[in-house]
Amino acid sequence: MPELPRTPSFDLTGKTALVTGASSGIGQGCAAALAGAGAHVVCAARGAERLQETVAALQAEGYSAEALVLDQADLAALRPALETRAFDVVVNSAGLARHGPAVETTPEDFDAVMGVNLRSAYFLSAWAAQAMMAAGKRGSIIHISSQMGHVGGIDRAVYCASKHGLEGMVKSMAIEWGKSGVRINTVCPTFIRTPLTEQTFANPERAAWIMEKIKLDRIGEVEDIMGAVLYLASPASDMVTGTSMLIDGGWTAD
Repeated sequence: MPELPRTPSFDLTGKTALVTGASSGIGQGCAAALAGAGAHVVCAARGAERLQETVAALQAEGYSAEALVLDQADLAALRPALETRAFDVVVNSAGLARHGPAVETTPEDFDAVMGVNLRSAYFLSAWAAQAMMAAGKRGSIIHISSQMGHVGGIDRAVYCASKHGLEGMVKSMAIEWGKSGVRINTVCPTFIRTPLTEQTFANPERAAWIMEKIKLDRIGEVEDIMGAVLYLASPASDMVTGTSMLIDGGWTAD
């Protein structure tokens, strides 16, 4: 009888994970997915009240979690959070969007979006990887990017620029860090139903545009992202780096 191969483990018992933007929406879902797989999750976000509510909800489920009040765009605060503790998994779910016509974009809007979506993501990755390598960890860094890192979108020139930049950054970092065993990837969702996107869905014109693009004919839910993040965080994806998982309902298939 042949010895059959075994499915790699999705178990994260004994691992420590950092999730930024964890107080709501996709970030909160990522924290729940990793904690549910056995990881101790450090939940980071700017707003202390909602962050504590998320941690309390995780702990009520019997999960191991703690709160870290952190403005990711503040690099002076971000650096010690990453350099003084080597995480096994880092999920960056913090993001900012200021949508509008490109001709109306202000330098302030441009800098704000780039500061969160690209600048902080760059240094979060670099400092997290440095700590992982120093500790001899084969870590996984996961960025919640967007389908807009692969296509263009109406009134989304700045947002698309930040996400396209993020995708290129991840590929280059994966090349540099591969021999050290540190993996880095992105998850690229379509429009996901969260409190932040309700305003978009409330606009009939925008909602129609979204439904026309999504081939599976439904809006994405936070749960659609959780499995992809768990996969990339776990040993099951040990040969995956420098790539993106498109959770877009077929949006980019055109």
